[in-house]
Amino acid sequence: MPTTDFKLPELGENVTAGDVVRVLVKPGDGIAKDQPVLELETDKATIEVPSSVSGTVKDVKVKTGEKVKVGQSILTVDEDGGDAPKAEAKPGGPDAQPADAVAEGGVSQKATTESKPARAEAKPSEPREEEKEEEKDEDEDQEEEQDEDEDQDQEEDQDQEEEQEQEAAPRQKRGEVVDISRAPRAAPAATPAAAPEAPAGPAAPAAPSVRRIARELGVDIRRVHGSGAAGRITVDDVQAFVREAMAGDAAPGAPASRQLPDFSKWGKIERKPMSNIRRKTSEHLGYAWNVIPHVTQHDKADITGFEALRKQYGAQVEKSGGKLTVTAVALKILAGAIRKSPQFASSIDPSRGELVYKKYAHIAVAVDTDRGLLVPVIRDVDAKGIIELAADLAKASEKARAGKLSFDEMSGGVMTITNLGGIGGTSFTPIVNWPEVAILGISRGSYEPVFDDTEFRPRLMLPLSLSYDHRVIDGADAARFLRWVAEAFEQPFVLAL
Repeated sequence: MPTTDFKLPELGENVTAGDVVRVLVKPGDGIAKDQPVLELETDKATIEVPSSVSGTVKDVKVKTGEKVKVGQSILTVDEDGGDAPKAEAKPGGPDAQPADAVAEGGVSQKATTESKPARAEAKPSEPREEEKEEEKDEDEDQEEEQDEDEDQDQEEDQDQEEEQEQEAAPRQKRGEVVDISRAPRAAPAATPAAAPEAPAGPAAPAAPSVRRIARELGVDIRRVHGSGAAGRITVDDVQAFVREAMAGDAAPGAPASRQLPDFSKWGKIERKPMSNIRRKTSEHLGYAWNVIPHVTQHDKADITGFEALRKQYGAQVEKSGGKLTVTAVALKILAGAIRKSPQFASSIDPSRGELVYKKYAHIAVAVDTDRGLLVPVIRDVDAKGIIELAADLAKASEKARAGKLSFDEMSGGVMTITNLGGIGGTSFTPIVNWPEVAILGISRGSYEPVFDDTEFRPRLMLPLSLSYDHRVIDGADAARFLRWVAEAFEQPFVLAL
């Protein structure tokens, strides 16, 4: 019976690791293809990882609370039926396969035959091909040593030139390029919140071309963690380092992080690690707040008539699996408003000086869950009726709270709705969900006395808050957009027009 290592498959774009929330199998359990074997919390959501092989679990190599990376071995499985492809050992031949060659679906399969007896110091279960792969990496490292030494010499020369330039011009002029990895080291005494020094000693192995790209991007390669074989640094690793820096403290205009005081001096404290979702939310919103010039427009909609219609047709909508909520109707209203004002469904591309207009109406809805804020996307809102939208919204919210959302289900929105009316509040200033340019906030409706030319009457008023990117949207356009939304709530037949 062939033995296979099941490795963590690709989880989505820019997702390279996650925390193990729960292991769903144990040694001796039988598993089938597509059966969930692991519950994993990533930067975006908590997901179940399905197996791509069937058989009997021989060994579980991860445990709850452990961080695992894409490509890391999760389980060892004795496959049923012996139908796993076998790799013939042909030393030096063109068809030789490495022991950890990744098969389709992200499943790593071991070579089943050996051409030579294993080395005396190797473990009996350790495949020969892994040793070949390590020897190959060592040979490549030796071949690159001279190039790396030259690169390090060039880096030292560049560092000396930069130090001389910084001494001659201690203040950088506006518009100049900042070296995000070396700048904090240039003046440690003047920067109390400087980034930590790079680790001493040689960097992990990286090709000269990768080192050159790192220098061009202003990255100290010694701070980059390699994801390649034997820890080799790739171009993707360097780019990921830059993205994380831009999304965190190094976002344009962001203040330098400062050291917290020792709170334990004043009383008992407790430290808890941030969940992946909370950490990603912090990074994303911090970046959005720093790169987008936010303005928030407030208005109120008289939903007295709408509330009567909602009570009249609510039961009919519930039969279709949804609820006729304010958010469900707001989806349809927002799709109509976007069709009238397409700049609200655009994104700005500063590098090319262009606006990207989306010709689709996928609208995101913020959902409060015990894992944090998740934002599923409702597709093709303009092509659906309110009853269908109410059902789609109910399903998406349920999946979000159960941690069952996929990455695709949280991607591609053109604008976001966040409704806090169920909790309370009279108004708020939501943060735009970058790369979108606008977000609609809804607060709790309440009865207010409204003068109707003859007398004051009690009317149910719904507070609306529209935050927008002032680089793309002018204040007058935002006011007209929000007024159109308010009037659509007040006169629902406007949607038919």
